[in-house]
Amino acid sequence: MSLTTAEVDAAEFRQALARFASGVTILTTRGADAQDYGMTASSFTSLSLSPPLILVCIDRSATMHGAVAVDRPLNVHILRAEQASLSNQFAREKGDRFQGVAATRDARGVLQLDDALAQLSCRITALHSGGDHTIVVAAVERTTVTDGDPLLYYRGAYASLDVRR
Repeated sequence: MSLTTAEVDAAEFRQALARFASGVTILTTRGADAQDYGMTASSFTSLSLSPPLILVCIDRSATMHGAVAVDRPLNVHILRAEQASLSNQFAREKGDRFQGVAATRDARGVLQLDDALAQLSCRITALHSGGDHTIVVAAVERTTVTDGDPLLYYRGAYASLDVRR
């Protein structure tokens, strides 16, 4: 027997998904209006190694949603375990998310946050409808990687992973 979406309770679905630990990222771009946009996102994953592609899902009600477009640059910052406050700052709905944040502009004019665990410079290649979100596919053009432990999100709270090398 297959389930239809009408048979899945929204609260139970949310609880089931909360059992999946995910990394935490911050997305940044510059809109056609020359404004900086940024948001926290945990719905991020690799899509392909060859060519290098990622995907991220953006809620259609997010302030950044209107700034994403095919061929627009997008930076993805994978956060360190100690960057929960930065994640919270970019998750809030009002105010200047970039206030007090250490960042520089890359060659494309997009803000690049300092001190991320990893940073991916991308170009958006496709947008797809996905329920109340837009699925953003982007080609990775450059990466920066540093050492450290990742910030995780699990069961509605931040968590960290102590990786012993």
